[in-house]
Amino acid sequence: MGARNIEMPRQVGDMDSSESFEKQKTGLRSQMVGGLSARDEGRNVKLAGWVHRRRDLGGMVFLDVRDRSGLVQVSVGPEWTDEISLQLAPKLGAEDIVVLEGLVYLRPQEMKNIDMETGEIEIRALKLERLSKADTPAIPVYRSPEDELPSEELRLQHRILDLRRTDLQRNLDLRHRLTLECRNYMDDLGFLEIETPILTKPTPEGARDYLVPSRLHHGEFYALPQSPQIYKQLCMVAGFDRYFQIARCFRDEDLRADRQPEFTQIDIEASFVTPDDIMKWVEGLMVALCSHFQDIEARAPFDRITYAEAMERFGTDRPDLRYSVEIQDWTSALEDCGSNILKSAVAEGGRIRGLLVPGGSQLSRKYLDQLQEDVKKGGASGLLWVKNTPAGISGPLSSHLKDESCVKLGLKPGDMALVAAGEDTLTSLALSIARTFVIEKLEIKEEKLNAWLWVVDFPIFGLGPNGEMLANHHPFVMPVQEDADFMEERPGSVRGLAYDLVYNGVEFGSGSIRNHDSNVQRTILRILGLNESEIDQKFGFLLNSLDAGAPPHGGIALGVDRIVAEFVGATSLRDVIAFPKTTAARGLLEGSPTSLRDDSLSELGLTRSSKSHRSQNME
Repeated sequence: MGARNIEMPRQVGDMDSSESFEKQKTGLRSQMVGGLSARDEGRNVKLAGWVHRRRDLGGMVFLDVRDRSGLVQVSVGPEWTDEISLQLAPKLGAEDIVVLEGLVYLRPQEMKNIDMETGEIEIRALKLERLSKADTPAIPVYRSPEDELPSEELRLQHRILDLRRTDLQRNLDLRHRLTLECRNYMDDLGFLEIETPILTKPTPEGARDYLVPSRLHHGEFYALPQSPQIYKQLCMVAGFDRYFQIARCFRDEDLRADRQPEFTQIDIEASFVTPDDIMKWVEGLMVALCSHFQDIEARAPFDRITYAEAMERFGTDRPDLRYSVEIQDWTSALEDCGSNILKSAVAEGGRIRGLLVPGGSQLSRKYLDQLQEDVKKGGASGLLWVKNTPAGISGPLSSHLKDESCVKLGLKPGDMALVAAGEDTLTSLALSIARTFVIEKLEIKEEKLNAWLWVVDFPIFGLGPNGEMLANHHPFVMPVQEDADFMEERPGSVRGLAYDLVYNGVEFGSGSIRNHDSNVQRTILRILGLNESEIDQKFGFLLNSLDAGAPPHGGIALGVDRIVAEFVGATSLRDVIAFPKTTAARGLLEGSPTSLRDDSLSELGLTRSSKSHRSQNME
């Protein structure tokens, strides 16, 4: 995805106004670089910043000086610059920090730089001083448009230099503005921002906790919160009615491009609400956030489909509705076509499902082999395919398809059909991967730019790898009323009052109405395999609080990192986080995590295992 067109407000008010320049004034500068323009011709300014680039042209030296707000050209010449500054200018290196005084001049028409916001002007330096000399940058901050970025590992090792890049500074500036927009929006609705504990109690929420040993209580541990879930429910029981928080959360899980061990979410909870209330507020918030962009739009109300419908039509609970390619049930059309693979799958209780891909016959065998690998890596079984080409019907299913079968599938000249057979869980996964693959490889045109969607009625429970019951979202979701009566007999069929917000195939947030009845909550925890003693030990404080008189309540958590990354077109969350971790959960700049000395461990009541000690010595 390319970068978005962002309507960026100035960093400090309206930088074109003298009032805003006054707000930027400090003891070392009269204003920041950004916002200077032809209207400032003749002004005497004092600027401070980094040397972005130096160009020596005979007796003249040109400097591009940069601060957070922008870039401006500074000319150093014998006709207007003092002697000491003239001698200094050729000695300045990239990323040196300077302060200068000078006059704003218009550039000659042929010398104007339309690619710079300040490209109509230059600053003729009267005085120039170096405040700080920089080592030769380990990675370049200045790059010409054709230069490639250094490797991400190298950039993360030298993150300070990397963060000086305009695009990363823009991303973090936008992140600030979106969270500020959120705070103002939630405040206007009467929500209170309440901070919840960072040191808390370990609870099972589907991922591993980060544990913190207690120095005062040897052998006991805090956990860093995976979310403020229980605490925000307690805020409702306490009567705060409407809570939100820009919350830091921590999960010790395997990482991907869209995951970090510590992340930020917009956490929302309210009392006496239904799902419609939460969705209405969140839709309004998305409309407000999208106002910062030229090509991202949110129009309420958003579309809604059930979890069951999403899985049936798209094979995933976060479908990208910009494209109309959908999964179809071809059981009746293909079960008697003569393929033993398809026939046996149906005989074992499965279905035949597939994707009709217009123009898909142009996909090469190389791409189809790659698709098979992707499907199998994803944990699904393989796919069958058939093409309708000018040379006739081809592919693994071609010998079994007659003309009437092609008509039933809607297979027209130039099209391709991808077919999967078996249990729905397997065919959904295979066809979801295939749908994403063909959309990308065939460059299928978007039918709309902004596809907002609510997926509702998620199952409360899912099956683990050993057949055990797991919480689909988390253990606190209220069941749909008509399903509650058979929750213990048929837990896998119970829907919850849960809802996910999806934008262009990316899950932005997940929420639900919670259980305010402690008996229902106990039942769910029992189904998840906890006995009464474990329930009381792990969740007794929540259940006792619910028994104190809990209002019906619900909420949602929205991923700040993911929203910002999607809106700016970043390929990784690391591009919208100031100091991110690698996919191995390491901070390369500061060198975290790190081992501790034995005396530090002893103070915490911990000892180094012989295995880890041997490993450390080997390193």
